Amino acid sequence: MKSRRGLMAVALVLLAGCSSPAPGKVELAYWGWDPNMDKVVAKWNESHPDIHVTLTNPAGGDQLVSKLITAHQAGNGPDIAKVEYQSLPSLVAGGVVRDITEFTKDTVKEFDDPTLKPVRFEDKVYGVPQDVAPLMLFYRADLFQEYGLSAPKTWDEYAAAAKTIKAKGSTITNFDAADPGWFTGLVQQAGGDWWTTSGTSWKVDINGAQSKKVASYWEDLVKNGLVAKNPSFSPQWNKEMNDGTLVTWISGAWAPAQLGGIAPNTQGRWAVAPLPAWTEGNRDTGIWGGSATTVTTDSKHAKEAAAFASWLNTNADAVTDQIQQINVYPASTAGRSLPILQKPPAFFPNQANFYDIVKQVAPGARSFSMWGPNVTVTFSGYTNSFGAALQQGGPFGAALDSMQNASVADMKKLGFTVV
Repeated sequence: MKSRRGLMAVALVLLAGCSSPAPGKVELAYWGWDPNMDKVVAKWNESHPDIHVTLTNPAGGDQLVSKLITAHQAGNGPDIAKVEYQSLPSLVAGGVVRDITEFTKDTVKEFDDPTLKPVRFEDKVYGVPQDVAPLMLFYRADLFQEYGLSAPKTWDEYAAAAKTIKAKGSTITNFDAADPGWFTGLVQQAGGDWWTTSGTSWKVDINGAQSKKVASYWEDLVKNGLVAKNPSFSPQWNKEMNDGTLVTWISGAWAPAQLGGIAPNTQGRWAVAPLPAWTEGNRDTGIWGGSATTVTTDSKHAKEAAAFASWLNTNADAVTDQIQQINVYPASTAGRSLPILQKPPAFFPNQANFYDIVKQVAPGARSFSMWGPNVTVTFSGYTNSFGAALQQGGPFGAALDSMQNASVADMKKLGFTVV
């Protein structure tokens, strides 16, 4: 991954040299947002009395990225941070996250190459993968049965089911203009690649044919009144998920950890299925989220911080706890065969084969070949342009054009060559 400015150049200058552990007990600050992660961290602290980790949750996702950048500029960032894969390139380029290659030579053997790809840049490792999050279809099995429906295998079947569900007084799902994660995953499933490089030049294809195919599909559902327009995780959305107004959720494999807070009255009523395909039998899907545990350049104890990151994501007990407490689908190869995965998540007690389905789907999950250096600008463009399109009834294709133009303009402003 290279550009005229050299995406990693700034980071490499800042990362020169290694810090030495301070004598005595080492204190590490860890920023993350996973529910119940404190229980996992407590086990580390119990078994590692000389290295104490303090977990705080200042924000999640993109908000955490902004806080990390601000803290780094002030020189008081944490030692360890949970970072979604799409945010990692910009944090590396900005010198916020450090190269931990020297501390993870044994750790990386626990992951396959596709899983390591999002944390490797120019053959250097900038994080330990925590989980993979293939996009799945979560649906209210009780209501589907009541309505005489089965899980749709294609997007055509999904659109047909939307009409039936609407006639029954419910709505199949919502179009979320506030969070681009799900839409990005759908574009990945369709074969899109928003960023690619050739030599020192970048190509940006946010408004390409695959993206417009996905956008056109959802625009039709919106215009026909078959999907809701409210954002996910809003109070209204939570209520509609809880009372059966909304009957499917296109989400990452991590969804069970969230449903208890979103729709507490629906435990045991949901099921998971592979994402509908554009062509029946195709097993491709995208991703929504997925994260790495990173060490920041502000840490004075990089070796110890990397040791915690490695333990968290490769130790059998730690990974088992994350599956049980957080419902992650583990990134480590061995983690995907742990006995805990023979049981379904607590919120899905009636689907004994829950993780078997995830395991079948995971190999077909594709991300972009790389994430761009200004994902935050692209994602903000999504929120602005699709939000306006929903409110004003504007074309979704034009929303993609707006995202494309904003992203390219920003990359050129930063000094990247875009062709």
